[in-house]
Amino acid sequence: MADLKGRIKEAVSFIKSRSKVRPRIAIILGTGLGALADEIEADETVPYSDIPSFPASTVIGHAGQLVLGKIGGKKVVAMQGRFHYYEGYSLEEVTFPVRVMRALGAETFIVSNAAGGMNPQFETGDLMIITDHINLMGVNPLIGVSDERLGPRFPDMSEPYDRKLVRLTEKVAREEKIKAQKGVYVAVTGPNLETAAEYRFLRLIGADAVGMSTVPEVIVAVQAGMRVLGISCITDKCLPDVLKPANIEAIFKVARTAEPKLTRLVSQVIGRM
Repeated sequence: MADLKGRIKEAVSFIKSRSKVRPRIAIILGTGLGALADEIEADETVPYSDIPSFPASTVIGHAGQLVLGKIGGKKVVAMQGRFHYYEGYSLEEVTFPVRVMRALGAETFIVSNAAGGMNPQFETGDLMIITDHINLMGVNPLIGVSDERLGPRFPDMSEPYDRKLVRLTEKVAREEKIKAQKGVYVAVTGPNLETAAEYRFLRLIGADAVGMSTVPEVIVAVQAGMRVLGISCITDKCLPDVLKPANIEAIFKVARTAEPKLTRLVSQVIGRM
């Protein structure tokens, strides 16, 4: 952990040498959902490969760069693309950018992802405001030697997703006429998609959508004292009794189609924070 603190400091120093922006809001844009970065009045765009200790994004649809600037007059830092446990990274590496963005000054964390919809009321292309999550990844980013400078050893998770931000996002969605569901997100490791029996089990334990990311980053953000807003794009219907073979290209296409809605929603939410 002491080494982690040093690596955070090194990455922050490098970013500060490239940009004078001191962000209050941190954003992670997931699979096929990177267009929001185009709405940022960018002060600087930094490739992950330039930042000390940043991993490299290996997934299609992830641009792999950090954008610093403003949205709606608010200072932000946005990740165009994230890292996943299934890429072979440790959860310390996966969540490292969250710690860096917090150290840059961000107090609010907005995270998006592409997810499979298990709630039969959901349609492909819907946005789901995350109200809670279930961690079935079998690992936790806080395992290891504790450094209280990074947050408490045992962070409370009774409200991982800020209720005020959820209500604000619902309000903005209604006003913008954007269909926004609410639900519970469950994280699994991937990279394979689930079997029909697994979807049935995940639905049974209370999940509405399933994906391979987000939960580790949210755990670290909560430990670091950040307010969190999470939004999933439902890219495919995962109903066990009528399950069809997954088409990854179709999933990416749905995510791209949903981009304008997500961009409009998040931009408006940021403007009203």
